[in-house]
Amino acid sequence: MTVQEVGSPRKRSEDARLITGRTRWTDNMTPAGTLHVAFLRSPYAHARISNVDASQAKKSPGVVAVFTGRDLADEQGSLPCAWIVTEDMKHPDHPPMAVSEVRYVGEPVACVVARDKAAAVDALEEIDVDYEPLSAVVDMEAALAEGADLVHDDLGTNKSYTWVFENGDLDAAMRDAPVVMERRYVQQRLIPTAMEPRSVLCVPEADEFTLYSATQIPHILRLMLATVTGIPEHRLRVVAPDVGGGFGSKLQVYGEEVIALLLARRLGRPVKWSETRSEGNMTVHHGRDQIQRLTLAAERDGRIRGLKVDLLADMGAYLMLVTPGIPLLGAFMFNGIYKMDALSFTCTGVFTTKVPTDAYRGAGRPEATFAIERLMDELAAELGIDPIEVRRRNWIKHEEFPYETIAGLTYDSGNYEAATDKALELFEYDKLRAEQADRRDRQDPVQLGIGVSTFTEMCGLAPSRVLGSLSYGAGGWEHAAVRVLPSGKVEVVTGSSAHGQGHETAWAQITADKLGVPFEDVKVLHGDTAISHKGMDTYGSRSLAVGGVALFSACEKVVDKARTVAAHLLEASEQDLEFSGGRFSVRGVEQEGKTLQEVALAAFAAHDLPDGIEPSLDSDATFDPDNFSFPHGTHLCATEVDTETGMVKIRKYVAVDDVGKVVNPLIVEGQVHGGLAQGIAQALYEEAVYDADGNLTTTTMADYLIPSAMDLPTFTTDRTETPATSNPMGVKGVGEAGTIASTPAVVNAIVDALRPHGVKDVPMPCTPERVWRALRGETRPAAAEPGAGGGLGSAGGDQ
Repeated sequence: MTVQEVGSPRKRSEDARLITGRTRWTDNMTPAGTLHVAFLRSPYAHARISNVDASQAKKSPGVVAVFTGRDLADEQGSLPCAWIVTEDMKHPDHPPMAVSEVRYVGEPVACVVARDKAAAVDALEEIDVDYEPLSAVVDMEAALAEGADLVHDDLGTNKSYTWVFENGDLDAAMRDAPVVMERRYVQQRLIPTAMEPRSVLCVPEADEFTLYSATQIPHILRLMLATVTGIPEHRLRVVAPDVGGGFGSKLQVYGEEVIALLLARRLGRPVKWSETRSEGNMTVHHGRDQIQRLTLAAERDGRIRGLKVDLLADMGAYLMLVTPGIPLLGAFMFNGIYKMDALSFTCTGVFTTKVPTDAYRGAGRPEATFAIERLMDELAAELGIDPIEVRRRNWIKHEEFPYETIAGLTYDSGNYEAATDKALELFEYDKLRAEQADRRDRQDPVQLGIGVSTFTEMCGLAPSRVLGSLSYGAGGWEHAAVRVLPSGKVEVVTGSSAHGQGHETAWAQITADKLGVPFEDVKVLHGDTAISHKGMDTYGSRSLAVGGVALFSACEKVVDKARTVAAHLLEASEQDLEFSGGRFSVRGVEQEGKTLQEVALAAFAAHDLPDGIEPSLDSDATFDPDNFSFPHGTHLCATEVDTETGMVKIRKYVAVDDVGKVVNPLIVEGQVHGGLAQGIAQALYEEAVYDADGNLTTTTMADYLIPSAMDLPTFTTDRTETPATSNPMGVKGVGEAGTIASTPAVVNAIVDALRPHGVKDVPMPCTPERVWRALRGETRPAAAEPGAGGGLGSAGGDQ
């Protein structure tokens, strides 16, 4: 009897090797003759390089060579930016290794190649660099002021671009509106901090090169390396072995990858580099870092009339792969799940002397969701309406789908009422509100706050036509191939490149159901451009909604081809064949049939095939979605806030998500839990802090606080199911949902607890000090704090 795989909570088959370390990742590969690289990095946020003297370093024990940016200037090119968001966007050159000027602390200026890593690191101390310090530029608003110091003198400005989107008559929406609210929110800078630091190994083979990298994007990286270095693409092979997390930080083409390739070509030896954690904090692209100036107009009954968004987005010192486009992804989500008459969005990208920003889990959508969900709570407080009720009065009702939003997107499906009702029941909303009222009446020093976040997101990036309309440099399709071997076993090749999502399990489940074969008979191959020859890789919650659907289609093609062969073998019409449980049978004659394995062997032997049929059961499919997928959900958070100390404790957290049809509930649960941890971390703990001189003061995990399991509450999670209509599987993305929804839920809860004390906002992360100061009407700039986060003061609930 065939087991139904899709929908089954199967444990991940890849976990045994990942958890035990019995696998292959970049840093544990060291081919014979490997040379090791260490980078000398700038101690200044902004400086001219007057001279680099590497003569002593070249004499150091074990050193093979030393290279400066000037040594490689003619061949290192400029790191790519694939998203030119406006025709007049300022896009400075970005050399992998600085030649004449450095623009952030940690930018590489030279590298040592040695026979072992320790020798390379030791020799860095022998390199003497003469710098001419220049002014740091760390504040976005000051950077745009007249006469401000410039990050790039040749550009004549610190503004990279201004991008505008408008729909509806905002002036009419604002005119005579009974309620007009203005708010300013700051999305602090975050460091992605994947479990596995970056690592790269380049192995030359005659005139070809194999580059192993802890990357999310082997296919894109291959193309970009060819573009930057001039090495023909067909001479490059990129392999992403097992990769320990990414969260967007490995959706990048890094200078170290380019340099490793160039050094391997020069030296004819394998070249390897692996970063340290503190090195990574200074050089891996960061996330978020936005200033949001918001104006919302509403009727007295709470109905939203219009929303104006004026956004400043910190680009950092350079534009990396998709840096300028990240904040624009949020442009279409500031309206959230709500109906309104007008939306105006303006984003200005600003250069600073900081590490460049780029994609981080959610990529523009968490920032937008935070803004609208904070505003909804503020509107409810302004009008004296329950936060749930004000949302009900504004959201798209389930019978109105498909619905074209004010942002121009068509939401294909959803049921916000069902998800919210289930969340309210699990949360015991009315009971907690009653307890809150009692605590307020008693003037309890520990106040209870309740935060709401009803969200949606656009994911499954993305329809290629939409990306083209936004001037993105590539498409959003995905590819898959299915090969039924002569023995009946199945190989699946996917262009999606896993780095912890569980592709090998989920893809095998999809294949097992579609082909009627045992789960154990399916092998999933990925992450190697020599095996998976085309793909658009993994990011933006696109793996299942795009890559999984491509696999679904490839399986259907295999069945169609097998049907033709089976019909010929059974001397029956294709129309008379039924396929169930991996077996073709003639309708009405159950005893006559052929299994898929029998058909595969017959196709391989090719002794008796229909005319025009090739001797294999292989098939390829490419899926380019017509629309995004739109998961949604309701998250509710209860916090206890000590008004005397600023201590915040999450007492209860409920998340009800709708991610469409579910392939594996265990994987979904894991994705939601991980997302919640990162969203809560932004609300309470994490912040990349720069001082006035542009020094990153949170370079270690002692300073950059990441919550542990003990710092987080026990989550209550559940699901509703509204299938997507934009793909044949009915699936939606899930990888970023928890991160997007949780941050505003937590902050709304904290502000709700403090609102009777006159507090309308607490800047993130909501550390005990910041809560305490907010209660006293004080503020303190983030850069003035000695460290970020609240790990010693903000805590989770009972475990």
